[in-house]
Amino acid sequence: MFGLVPFASRKDLAKEENAFDRLFDVFDEPFLTNFKAPDFKVDVKDNGTSYELTAELPGLKKEDISLTYEDHYLTIATKTAEDNDKKDEKGNYVRRERRSTSMSRSFYIDNIDESKATAEYKDGVLTVCMPKLTEKAEPSHTISING
Repeated sequence: MFGLVPFASRKDLAKEENAFDRLFDVFDEPFLTNFKAPDFKVDVKDNGTSYELTAELPGLKKEDISLTYEDHYLTIATKTAEDNDKKDEKGNYVRRERRSTSMSRSFYIDNIDESKATAEYKDGVLTVCMPKLTEKAEPSHTISING
């Protein structure tokens, strides 16, 4: 006779409709919202007579890091390149991969004696010490009053 036929409830239809609508939600989102540029953590500390900057740069070599101080901005820049070549017995490439990464951070630091600044890179941590300029008091003088 008559067999039973499964009936899709309204909830099931609503789920399918929502899934279809979500396909077009991509166009409403900002482009590359989940993209994160490579960066590194930095702490800047005021020690009273100097500033101490500590940057976490694990996995880098000292040669990959550059420090510049120009127009009151201290810039830490890194650049690395990696080349992984795999060859078979005949010398033909089975796989060849290359990667290049660069990062840069700049900090406005005023009133320092740049000639006495020092930097050390040890165990993946860069420490930069920048002594402050010593303020010299202006010599006082007496102003005569006319009249």
